[in-house]
Amino acid sequence: MRILGIDPGLAIVGWAVLDSNRGQLQPVAFGAITTPAHTSVESRLLTIKTDLESVINKYHPDEMAIEELFFNTNITTGITVAEARGVILCTAHAKGLKISEYTPLQVKQAVVGYGKAEKHQVIAMVTSILKLKKPPKPDDTADAVAIAICHSQCAGSAIGKYFNQR
Repeated sequence: MRILGIDPGLAIVGWAVLDSNRGQLQPVAFGAITTPAHTSVESRLLTIKTDLESVINKYHPDEMAIEELFFNTNITTGITVAEARGVILCTAHAKGLKISEYTPLQVKQAVVGYGKAEKHQVIAMVTSILKLKKPPKPDDTADAVAIAICHSQCAGSAIGKYFNQR
């Protein structure tokens, strides 16, 4: 199975493509979609859509795993990230990808073994699991890799099916 992991955002969308075959993970590609600051939200959303379509067309993933939104204190930022996430979901659906969603806690639990792990721990585990020479950059890309790893571990499990049938 080829998995597209997505860490949604408006300024930066982290993405990662991994091949998962019977528990073996192989990184295919990863990177970030960036949108220019001080441009309209609709222009930034269009950039996300267009660039994501390019990633999907180039790497032909079978499924997409995306992080669910977690609202902290800045609701305005949360709204724009939600708009970007909506564009990402629609784009993946239009391309025929099966979509699964995971909470930050689920991703950390799957990758680190502890749901309250810190970012540096997630990045270290992502680098170790995939035997990368250096951590993926920026952090949004490392998060997307973690989301794809989480999906590879959870997609076939009963708990993964439960969370993705809601």
